[in-house]
Amino acid sequence: MNHIVLIAAIGLLSTTSVFAQTASAPLIVVEDRGGASALPYYRPLSPPSDQATPPAPMPVPHAGNAADAEAAMLPVRSTQLSPGDVQRRVIRAPGLTALFLIGDDERSRAWLRQRQAALRELQAVGLVVNVDSMAALTALRRLAPGLTLSPASGDDLAQRLGLRHYPVLITSTGVEQ
Repeated sequence: MNHIVLIAAIGLLSTTSVFAQTASAPLIVVEDRGGASALPYYRPLSPPSDQATPPAPMPVPHAGNAADAEAAMLPVRSTQLSPGDVQRRVIRAPGLTALFLIGDDERSRAWLRQRQAALRELQAVGLVVNVDSMAALTALRRLAPGLTLSPASGDDLAQRLGLRHYPVLITSTGVEQ
């Protein structure tokens, strides 16, 4: 079953990129190990075949450079997360790269200043889960040179790990503040 999911995911990525080039390319089955057809998942990607003329291709947005693309992601809001206390607990996530969640608030800034040496040693990646502007993100980065800080919603991660507050450090073995 995992092979089917992998093949479907690869097919979806391939179909998506090919769809941008040609809307009428047929789906080619590379390998079939039984199971349910993935065709229903691909139908929304294909236009109806009874159209007289194919729709005009959608323009691909041009973000310019990385800073422009990052600024376009702002503001970031994580509705399920807020500054607060986090209880230390053990998790088992072998292979997980150390990461931490912070926001643009005084509690997060103090935590970042206090923990930055340990975060650098862990090569932890920071997700700024609540930030309004590029200026605020830049100010956070100035507090911790050498650390990667990227704006990203933390709602999905919060739901998966049962988090409600930040700042927090997440490693392959635990969650802690």
